[in-house]
Amino acid sequence: MAEEKAVAAQSTAGSRFSKAAKVYFKENLGIIAALLAMCIFLAVNPLTSSSFLTQKNVFNVLRQISTNLYLACGMTMVIILGGIDLSVGSVIAMSGCVAAGCVSRYNLPLALALLCGVLVGLVVGMFNGYVISSTTIPPFIVTLATMNIAKGLAYVYTGGSPVRVVTKEWQFVGAGYIGPVPTPVVILVIVLFVTAMIMNKTKLGRHLYAVGGNAQAAEFSGISVAKVKFLVHTYSGIMAGLAGIVLASRMYSGQPTAGDGAEMDAIAAVVVGGTSMAGGSGKIGGTIIGGLIIGVLNNGLNLMNVNSFWQYVVKGCVILLAVYVDYIRNKKSKL
Repeated sequence: MAEEKAVAAQSTAGSRFSKAAKVYFKENLGIIAALLAMCIFLAVNPLTSSSFLTQKNVFNVLRQISTNLYLACGMTMVIILGGIDLSVGSVIAMSGCVAAGCVSRYNLPLALALLCGVLVGLVVGMFNGYVISSTTIPPFIVTLATMNIAKGLAYVYTGGSPVRVVTKEWQFVGAGYIGPVPTPVVILVIVLFVTAMIMNKTKLGRHLYAVGGNAQAAEFSGISVAKVKFLVHTYSGIMAGLAGIVLASRMYSGQPTAGDGAEMDAIAAVVVGGTSMAGGSGKIGGTIIGGLIIGVLNNGLNLMNVNSFWQYVVKGCVILLAVYVDYIRNKKSKL
């Protein structure tokens, strides 16, 4: 009897997983096809075929997209609210420099130094959330201001010079491995799981979509719009702080120039992943594919030795195309 129940439970779980997988692929069919097309092109292209599918390059891509997807997890929630967070790139620099300084200058234990780096992101996120939730100042303006503040503080703290850390313990966070898997990828799996649970299984997740869809209606239904905005921006700050310490570990130093333009890659991953800039819709599953597309695109352009100036042009075109597709989709839904 017990065995029959166990088999039935396994069958039910398998059926749910299969159904969820089908829904996921159906919802993201277009971007999955685009990702596969890019991978096939790079795999057969004479300029990249010898290096693209090697284990070293695959791990390199996964390591690089990890920091972008940390940001994108928080950015997805912010954009679903109908807002934007431009400060995350500067928070990467500031948190990485602070964490590296705690180790090299003040000889603090590694765990405490990493915690200080994340706390930097937490404080900036809380500040963004407080101002945005308690005033009518647009998120664009608030986070533009904190972007400059954080960048300036990073330069003040370092004097414009990198803060080097060469200990093996420090390097493990961003450049190490857990078994055969890069440490940042293991951290990414945990972050994606936590983000998915918040968005799909918690009250905050349900309220997030309600506020993003119609903030006034959400307020009338008893949802604390201010609380939702505060928590979402705080989470975005934490993700930026985490990305900062991982990137600083990977580069063996905290650098005030780290994270320049990182907010653009995060926004690109979110938008390409199908999250609407108008707010109210979007899923972390789409953001994952969007992050992979941006990561593979960056890697492919580098392998083909495309000039870095042209890479900005290509990524800008990708973002514009994704926003245009979102515009067409929203226009059709209103008809």
